Amino acid sequence: MNKPLCSFLFLILTGISFSGFAQKEIALYPGTIPNAKEANNEETNSKGVIRNVSKPTLSVFLPPIGQSNGAAVIICPGGGYGVLVIDREGYEVAQAFNRLGIAAFVLKYRLPSDKIMKDKSIGPLQDAQQAIKTVRERAKEWNVDTSKIGIMGFSAGGHLAATAGTHFDKSLIENKEKTSVRPNFMVLVYPVISFLEAPSHKGSRSNLIGPSPTEDQIKYFSNELQVNQSTPPAFITHAGDDTVVPVSNSIMFYEALNKFKSPSDLHIYSKGEHGYLKTPPFDEWFTRCINWMKTNQFIP
Repeated sequence: MNKPLCSFLFLILTGISFSGFAQKEIALYPGTIPNAKEANNEETNSKGVIRNVSKPTLSVFLPPIGQSNGAAVIICPGGGYGVLVIDREGYEVAQAFNRLGIAAFVLKYRLPSDKIMKDKSIGPLQDAQQAIKTVRERAKEWNVDTSKIGIMGFSAGGHLAATAGTHFDKSLIENKEKTSVRPNFMVLVYPVISFLEAPSHKGSRSNLIGPSPTEDQIKYFSNELQVNQSTPPAFITHAGDDTVVPVSNSIMFYEALNKFKSPSDLHIYSKGEHGYLKTPPFDEWFTRCINWMKTNQFIP
């Protein structure tokens, strides 16, 4: 059992109030969902793993009143663009951020499907942009500093977070207010980064852009090729023995960021495989992440 869940159970068993973590799930779009087709809602949730997302939402986790430090993180769970591991790579992490005074927002993004989207390749990115836009526009209400809004992702959710961090110049959603959809920082945990043949996670690539993508699609969604001087800094962690998503994904992205002297961190563990199910412990890499956020003044 990982650390955030242990802490949560401790609060329950000891009778300590958990009301400080104010979770509220809201519809991501106040009106029509962009790029959507008429389709039945076939979403399922089995043991914290969600399938067939067609109605995206944002779950709001706010620190107890008076304890917020102004930082916020939008969390994108992983699952190969086929499912969302939303408990372990979403809600539990949000609670850990809340304990440190950081607002957290778990994004239940649409999973790519020709059945529910006109263009499945941009659906998740639209949802990520809308999440950033929403948090930035409601920052005062949620006690968030608009210059300290980050996006975090695990595995394929890491690909989505990195895509949001490298493709913000073009807004794919309705944005009459011209609100910035650029995250201020990224946190990428064993992320898919590249769609090039060698390092790619084939399942994620196929689910997002199909089994026979064009060369332009492959390059567009290979985020190591999209880094420039405007790309926000990143905290990246991965395991060298990851046989699902090769560690080269993280190394290439770090090298691309470092080329532009981005104040980014890369932490590689010799063991951990994909998912960090046994090692490193949650507190090990999460503490390093928090230290990086402090170093770069995203939190006090």
